[in-house]
Amino acid sequence: MDVQLHLPDLEATLALGRFLAHCVKKMPTPPSLLLQGDLGSGKTTLVRGFVESLPGSEMAEVSSPSFNIFNLYPTTPPVAHFDLYRLEGMPPDDALFEQLEETETVTIIEWIQFLDRELWPSEALLLRWSPSEKGRDLTLQAVGETTRTLVESVAQEHEQH
Repeated sequence: MDVQLHLPDLEATLALGRFLAHCVKKMPTPPSLLLQGDLGSGKTTLVRGFVESLPGSEMAEVSSPSFNIFNLYPTTPPVAHFDLYRLEGMPPDDALFEQLEETETVTIIEWIQFLDRELWPSEALLLRWSPSEKGRDLTLQAVGETTRTLVESVAQEHEQH
């Protein structure tokens, strides 16, 4: 199932991040969020909205982890934020695979297109950004069964606003 959204501005992107965090907190096992989009498309902004809405976020400084590959935020649930931009064509660090096996942590991966598809987690939410004349267009796709309800929740929320 795919859902198409239009994000007209920064606030809409932050709001989507907050809503996703609200939904993910309720799930027994948090899915991974896989982010795909050009530089400046809003990936890190969405992560900021997500992380800043979680308990413990006052101890988290959200930034793109391009230089250190990943940041671990001390939120509840914890968030492991990866950026694979610098890894294009190279295998990822073992830390990524360790985090993907961690069932208590939300793993968010920017530049997922740089990770071979067969290495993606079996349960995830794929978010693909594309530019539009005013703002950004975003496609949400469920990868696996448990994220299907998450995509449906986002679609319902978006219809109401």
